[in-house]
Amino acid sequence: MKTYTPKIKDIERKWHLIDADGQTLGRLCSQVSRLLIGKHKAMFTPNTDTGDFVVVINAAKIRVTGKKTTDKKYYRFSGYPGGMRATSLEVMLEKHPERIIEHAVKGMLPHTRLGRAMYKKLKVYAGDEHPHQAQLAVKKNIKDAKKGSAGK
Repeated sequence: MKTYTPKIKDIERKWHLIDADGQTLGRLCSQVSRLLIGKHKAMFTPNTDTGDFVVVINAAKIRVTGKKTTDKKYYRFSGYPGGMRATSLEVMLEKHPERIIEHAVKGMLPHTRLGRAMYKKLKVYAGDEHPHQAQLAVKKNIKDAKKGSAGK
């Protein structure tokens, strides 16, 4: 018996619309990365991009737990001495809320050419409006699992 490998023409890509309003950041992003990688499909192959397109709306209404709004930092480096810049989650939520989800999902994808191709299928918007109405995205309802109720 031969191992099945999906061909590019056989891969059917769907569009998923996810509302981030009130969702926990890490739990939401792990589900988004799962859809981008294609692990929810029966034809999943680790060396092929079988994932779907994902549109995330209401990124500005994302929820985090604990003191992450003040303590969590996002770093960037210009390459020059003294060029390290740090931005808190609180400032990021005000200025660029979509970058928070993009950054978290990018870290959950493979760090290869394949991962960069998967990342291009992610579209994140701060509000409810998005320009992908024509794709007829299927609304995905991602629920937060309550703490302690996983084994019940």
